[in-house]
Amino acid sequence: MALPLKWQPCLSSSCVLIPIPPCEGIHGQQHPLNPLSPLTLLREKNRGRFSSGEQSSSFRLRGLAWWLSGSLSSCPPTQRGSCFPQSCSPPRTRRRSPAAPDTRPAWLGPTGSCPGAPRPAAAASPRSRARRTRWPVLPAPSPPLPHQPVTPSRLAPGHPQPRPPAPTPSVAFEPHPHLRASTLSSSLSTIPGGKHAYSFHVSADGQMQPVPFPPDALMGSGIPRHARQLHTLTHGEVVCAVTISNSTRHVYTGGKGCVKVWDVGQPGTKTAVAQLDCLNRDNYIRSCKLLPDGRSLIVGGEASTLSIWDLAAPTPRIKAELTSSAPACYALAISPDAKVCFSCCSDGNIVVWDLQNQTLVRQFQGHTDGASCIDISNDGTKLWTGGLDNTVRCWDLREGRQLQQHDFSSQIFSLGYCPMGEWLAVGMESSNVEILHVSKPDKYQLHLHESCVLSLKFASCGMWFVSTGKDNLLNAWRAPYGASIFQSKESSSVLSCDISVNDKFIVTGSGDKKATVYEVVY
Repeated sequence: MALPLKWQPCLSSSCVLIPIPPCEGIHGQQHPLNPLSPLTLLREKNRGRFSSGEQSSSFRLRGLAWWLSGSLSSCPPTQRGSCFPQSCSPPRTRRRSPAAPDTRPAWLGPTGSCPGAPRPAAAASPRSRARRTRWPVLPAPSPPLPHQPVTPSRLAPGHPQPRPPAPTPSVAFEPHPHLRASTLSSSLSTIPGGKHAYSFHVSADGQMQPVPFPPDALMGSGIPRHARQLHTLTHGEVVCAVTISNSTRHVYTGGKGCVKVWDVGQPGTKTAVAQLDCLNRDNYIRSCKLLPDGRSLIVGGEASTLSIWDLAAPTPRIKAELTSSAPACYALAISPDAKVCFSCCSDGNIVVWDLQNQTLVRQFQGHTDGASCIDISNDGTKLWTGGLDNTVRCWDLREGRQLQQHDFSSQIFSLGYCPMGEWLAVGMESSNVEILHVSKPDKYQLHLHESCVLSLKFASCGMWFVSTGKDNLLNAWRAPYGASIFQSKESSSVLSCDISVNDKFIVTGSGDKKATVYEVVY
């Protein structure tokens, strides 16, 4: 079968193309799937690995928005030079030789299925979870169900159990400890009492054991009980970046070509109070960060330029732009003293910017592929970065050198450094969340997500953190051993998240073109 896309051959092992069958849309129409992840799509285009006819701005974005949203409600837009054919095609059947290996990227789901389709169960050891396997063809998933409030759940030591409904409606789903049990060996999939386990301690020699949670794992003044949905912010485009102000009054959502500002201080239907047009109109915002005083916003995305916005002016305006040689910025971090900005670039470099003089002062070089995520220690002395080269690296900001490197078998999509120190949480393309001790070889491995973990954020107290994924889930975890506090099931991939500085609100951005504000209930 001929490829539906006009791609040029690529010799890189990171660029894999196979024919993908069409997937049904509305009215019996068909649309193809983009076989590359958004990060890979942008990365390969920026490296000049596509034909000259596909270098238009529409090319690098048409597939990205469609993939991120995970929606099957309509056919994707078509345009000359885009990665989609000019018209929807009739149903076709793909035939693959039994001997042909399946090299489809794991985070796009099983071969022949649509994004977001569940993975079939497979009996395998924990160490083999990241290994590429051949999955049987699955039918397209049914349309997502509307969001329904359900009761939260609490975990007794070692396993989850339901708890009575809270007095107020909650959006927390009960944890699903069975999701990963089928992929673990029988010796590790249960804990005493026959209950399924999802959190494992990994020793220095690689031995995995289910974690027996302490009796007070979900108790204490700093541990949430559940989360209640407060606001839905209809951005209108896929929301790739979110942040909430220290005052918790304003939320900023980044989509295609702009950041929208929302006043969430009052109840009722929400409309954006301002729109900050950034980058090019067709380029996605990948990260936006507020300075601690709330008077400036830094925005980065699918462009070589970062924008610094003056929010204290009568009308928000760009007061400076920072330009690097990298084609795109995937993530941003601000130093605790607000004097320095760190930018994760698509070429793998970490660029250090002096915000007072608006100058580039240093670059950390080490990642051999795009640097995808970043966090900084509370004292401002260490920087942690994750990359598409399957590594997490620690940098000494005083001496300007790399201190540590942790190698994985999966790409790194998100990470967060615990404000209390000692622990680093890492979100993987393989769907695992791993919590590393920064000075010891042991770690924890969590298995509740069904697909790649796209964002991760620690609460300021350091006692819990949240992760979100392409499986539509928002998971809240007890740090560091990963007892599940609550889950929220959204209607599409959850691409970004943030927690307010007072730990009372969570904001998420999703593929169904909206952001959601949750109130954390203790």
